[in-house]
Amino acid sequence: VPVAGLGGVTRERFLRDVYPQRKPVVLKGMELGACTTKWTVDYLSQAEGSKEVKIHVSAVPQMDFLSKNFVYRTLPFDVFIRRAAEVKHKEYFLSEDEKYYLRSVGEDARKDIADIRKQFPILAEDVQVPEYFEKEQFFSSVFRISSAGLQLWTHYDVMDNFLIQVTGRKRVVLYSPRDVPYLYLSGTKSEVLDVDNPDFEKYPLFAKAKRYQCYLEAGDVLFIPAMWFHNVISEEFGVAVNVFWKHLPAECYDKSDTYGNKDPMAASRAIQILDRALKTLEELPEEYRDFYARRMVLRIQEKAYRNDYG
Repeated sequence: VPVAGLGGVTRERFLRDVYPQRKPVVLKGMELGACTTKWTVDYLSQAEGSKEVKIHVSAVPQMDFLSKNFVYRTLPFDVFIRRAAEVKHKEYFLSEDEKYYLRSVGEDARKDIADIRKQFPILAEDVQVPEYFEKEQFFSSVFRISSAGLQLWTHYDVMDNFLIQVTGRKRVVLYSPRDVPYLYLSGTKSEVLDVDNPDFEKYPLFAKAKRYQCYLEAGDVLFIPAMWFHNVISEEFGVAVNVFWKHLPAECYDKSDTYGNKDPMAASRAIQILDRALKTLEELPEEYRDFYARRMVLRIQEKAYRNDYG
């Protein structure tokens, strides 16, 4: 993954040189505010007190959203911070080396987006988010706090975002949207959990997916364009702020989407229509169904595929 600007990348340069490429880039030397020096475990645990947070707790480092190999639990924020920063726990839910992960949500997770200015106002004052988008494009700002060693499943988001690594170190593995045929998707998530040692018998096409990788140190910002797949390992206990914004006109997005991962409205409608078309093909005998399905694939490629992918 390319790295841009050790002296910080200005908004103008980002919008001119980086953004139009629609590729992930690590931005270094950005002005992020006091958070990069202030957010020690001690400070974090006392700053927002004992407000309750809902967290993922996993007995294994590799979290799997499809089989749900984790449980949701609630802890006071100060207790959660201390536990997430430990390697071995005296108090635990599943095991003494369990992993913790916070993805902050709105007051009502079904209706409200995550916005650290509302949910964590004291800590939000320490963060200077690079506002490289218009105010009305802002969608959400998400707190992500992880135990050392925790790995998040490979997934894509439908909005552009900055992953701001405030403290700790992360490894991020990314795959281009055009590699979607090789990623064995279930919804927005890939079934290939172990990207380092994939099961090629089960997922033979995964070998064709081109892997991009970067390491985020404290203070780095990763630009992840919409629909780029990403898989994240927290190499150390770390705190990140993820900022999502609307790259498309606001009316393209599903109004009920509070997480930024529901497909755009037109895409959802197109998939429903395709499902109906495939159902209709079932009225034909197999050889006809196969023939017309292949013609449909060709038509989709001809009408909708980009031909300028390098």
